Amino acid sequence: MGASPGPGRDLPATLPDCVRAFASHASPRILALIVAAAAVARVAAGGWSLVDLGIAAAIVAFWPIQEWLIHVCILHWRPRELAGLTLDFRTPKKHRAHHRDPWRLELVFIPLHVYAYAPLLVGGLWWAVAPSPAQALTGVLVYFALSLHYEWVHFLVHTRYRPRSRHYERLWRNHRLHHFKNERFWYGVTMLSGDRLLRTAPAVDDVPTSPTARTLGLDDGLGAAG
Repeated sequence: MGASPGPGRDLPATLPDCVRAFASHASPRILALIVAAAAVARVAAGGWSLVDLGIAAAIVAFWPIQEWLIHVCILHWRPRELAGLTLDFRTPKKHRAHHRDPWRLELVFIPLHVYAYAPLLVGGLWWAVAPSPAQALTGVLVYFALSLHYEWVHFLVHTRYRPRSRHYERLWRNHRLHHFKNERFWYGVTMLSGDRLLRTAPAVDDVPTSPTARTLGLDDGLGAAG
């Protein structure tokens, strides 16, 4: 399917419509269930301390770097030849399809196969490094709450709704620059300090409009990838 030139009339345009459309997709529902389960488990575990605050602060501090690394190293992965075989993966394939048609909402969300391993990896990491099981739950709760927020912000950018608050309008504008100005810059979605730190947040007027913002320089004719 070819990319449409702009957001179609079928895309949600009001905030209530966006909430309903967002809630109809599987990835936000899965994340909401994880967050709810982690919250219930964390409250039941008790034993709150300043360590919980430190864990939350550490995740928030690292989040913009993580967004940048995932976007650059995983989502924008370019196929490579290895021993005569093409090395490519489902997640970057889906992301390339998303760049080709940024108005197809089913391509906006975290691929569902990621949930087969990501909760286990995140849970295992916090179980290994947190001082107690209760504080490991704090890490899981904060991490997946930020993941749900990521899905929401990314979804909004690809609808007809334009946020009214200064903060979310800035996020909206930043991500649209990545899609429609130049794909080599503005990798942040919910936090933008990673771009500033890693020098991918130039002045807009200093950056040429990229002819490969939609294709990422790969003419592979991709459609949706699961």
